[in-house]
Amino acid sequence: MTLSETRRKDLQEQLRQAIAGIDYESGVALARAALADGMTPVEVFQQVIQPVMKDIGDAFARLEIFLPDLMRAGAVVKAMQQQVLEPAIRSTGGKTESAGAIVIGTCHGDIHDIGKNMVALMLQVNGFKVVDLGTNVSPQAFLDAARREQADIIAMSALLTPSLPYIKDLVNRLVGLGERNRFLVIAGGAPITRQWAESAGLDGFGEDAVEAVAVCQELIQRRKEPHA
Repeated sequence: MTLSETRRKDLQEQLRQAIAGIDYESGVALARAALADGMTPVEVFQQVIQPVMKDIGDAFARLEIFLPDLMRAGAVVKAMQQQVLEPAIRSTGGKTESAGAIVIGTCHGDIHDIGKNMVALMLQVNGFKVVDLGTNVSPQAFLDAARREQADIIAMSALLTPSLPYIKDLVNRLVGLGERNRFLVIAGGAPITRQWAESAGLDGFGEDAVEAVAVCQELIQRRKEPHA
């Protein structure tokens, strides 16, 4: 569902206040209230959490806030995710067969993980085997994990613009090693646009968790189809 602009902004402001006060209980209560309003967990993330975290990430990039502020915001939102959103998503069930193997992580130089965690969870409940590498993951670490796990897809998350070159670095490594066709590569995050993803030679781009799942499903299906 789509909340009224007033209600959505009210929830966003409540989240900002919870983050400012390092108030985990208020953050968790906010998430529960949003679900009670009829929102899905993904809608809570898209309409409430994501806009607030983007503003905080932008402020960090402009050096208006610092690492402790960033970590405080992440901790409050992680509590909301772990205590409310993840259980709500898992309660809907998911496929038991593997739809494909994906290694996912936040790019080198970036410690943001809320969006990445949501994408990983959504992929899991849609039947994918997901190996989460965490944050600050180097291109080589992505590649090593993809080889080790025999992954179909490498999914890279970035919220900070300085992390973008590492995405191109991975693609270039795969090309140089003759392994570009071995792994599908997708990315998502605030500074990434569809045009940038295409120019970087990626196989796909996800603007949010829902689109990321759809893109992965489409890429896996396309890979399974026999060539004409």
